[in-house]
Amino acid sequence: MENIKNAIINGKTVLGIELGSTRIKAVLIDENNTPIASGSHDWENSYVDNIWTYSLEDIWKGLQDSYKNMVQDVKEKYGITIQKIGAIGLSAMMHGYMVFDKDENLLVPFRTWRNNITEKASTALTKIFNYNIPQRWSIAHLYQAILNNEEHISDISFMTTLAGYIHWKLTGQKVLGIGDASGMFPIDLNTKDFNQTMIHQFDELVSSKKLPWKLRDILPKVLVAGENAGVLTEEGAKLLDVSGELQAGIPLCPPEGDAGTGMVATNAVAKRTGNVSAGTSVFAMIVLEKELSKVYSEIDLVTTPTGNLVGMSHSNNCSSDLNAWVGLFAEFAKAMGIEADMNKIFGTLYNLALKGDPDCGGLLAYGYLSGEHMTGFEEGRPLFVRSSNSNFNLANFMRVNLFTALGALKIGLDILLKQEGVKVDKILGHGGLFKTKGVAQQIMAGAINTPVSVMETAGEGGAWGIALLASYLINKAENETLEDYLNNKVFVGKEGVTIHPDPKDVEGFDQFMERYIKGLAIERAAVEYLK
Repeated sequence: MENIKNAIINGKTVLGIELGSTRIKAVLIDENNTPIASGSHDWENSYVDNIWTYSLEDIWKGLQDSYKNMVQDVKEKYGITIQKIGAIGLSAMMHGYMVFDKDENLLVPFRTWRNNITEKASTALTKIFNYNIPQRWSIAHLYQAILNNEEHISDISFMTTLAGYIHWKLTGQKVLGIGDASGMFPIDLNTKDFNQTMIHQFDELVSSKKLPWKLRDILPKVLVAGENAGVLTEEGAKLLDVSGELQAGIPLCPPEGDAGTGMVATNAVAKRTGNVSAGTSVFAMIVLEKELSKVYSEIDLVTTPTGNLVGMSHSNNCSSDLNAWVGLFAEFAKAMGIEADMNKIFGTLYNLALKGDPDCGGLLAYGYLSGEHMTGFEEGRPLFVRSSNSNFNLANFMRVNLFTALGALKIGLDILLKQEGVKVDKILGHGGLFKTKGVAQQIMAGAINTPVSVMETAGEGGAWGIALLASYLINKAENETLEDYLNNKVFVGKEGVTIHPDPKDVEGFDQFMERYIKGLAIERAAVEYLK
């Protein structure tokens, strides 16, 4: 307790803040990289004028509230007010579209990763670059806006991500960590910067529009883990801590995306390692030993925070519809006069899924709350369907909803593991889906026929991951790589719990996937006829 108090008083702590899809979390860690306090703020995106978005007001309110709640946690535990912090790291959901004019005004509402509205641009850029450009990427949003002849295009002075925006406002620096940058525009692995050849190709592509800017002019500067990304300004300190207690001058690490912080939080930044982050959306990332043999629309190529190539399978939908069903069962329990907390309800229902038939008894579900690029849907309709002879019981119902949360993801992972023969020594799971011990872990192991590990720290998530990157910035030894820092100073002795795939689960998931792919026509009809 005294050591922690001294670390807080002397500014030896490190703060990580991540803005996820449904929660903003602030985690304070000590000199041993152990979380000592946290604060969070729940929020939700809005669907306004056919765009999934968060308002600037909600962004700042949420950021300030999560910080304030972390400070309150420190006060309650240690009786101290925070004034100094050793370093800060900011992370947020990747991709999307935030563009500003020369007076720093946001030109159009923030378009998040959840929007599947850039298919024409995505397809054209993929063909021109011979490099997969997913619909979520910032460059796809930019080109789609140009194709749409949107008025704001000529006024753009700066384009960045959510993490890059907040970092800019806190430090004055227009920079971005390479992992987050790799979701804006393709990266040159040799220069650790945006691909200059492709930048020229883009400028040529839009030259007829006579725009007053070149692409390079409006992009942030790319930094790798461990590089200086500026310090907290006086204005930034007031923006983060409205009480005015926090002092300026604190160094910040490069702002990163939630993919990169997930890799760090699971110690999956070295080649032949991978991780699965499962929450509102789900993505799996494997650090590759070499480039893929060809371009796949289902596979994003991003990088680790140090600039190593990563193959990423990303699905827009994971736990939202599943959580809604659990909420329905909670309502029923309450109506029956049964008082049970949500953790118990989740745990009971999830564990039932392990007792279901391997293939879910012939049931089929799609948790498509929003569109799903992996299977070609611009809009989604959550859907449950069965035949008259399906084995319809609660265990199979929960099992099919857990299976389908990983269905679209598996399509991409099968390309990496089966078609490309990518080698992976370990996969680590983290995120809300893995909170109930062993359940999603066992189902994931069956889905990908690979052992899946979960660490005790997995629940800390990306906020802890970006805190570790900020810790690396100020505590690394000379020439110490991020991999060595994590192995020797953070994860030493922390192996976690590993579950190996059960052959019955592997076979059952493959049978489910046949049904899932055939049944996409049912989902298509639901989108067309249920308006």
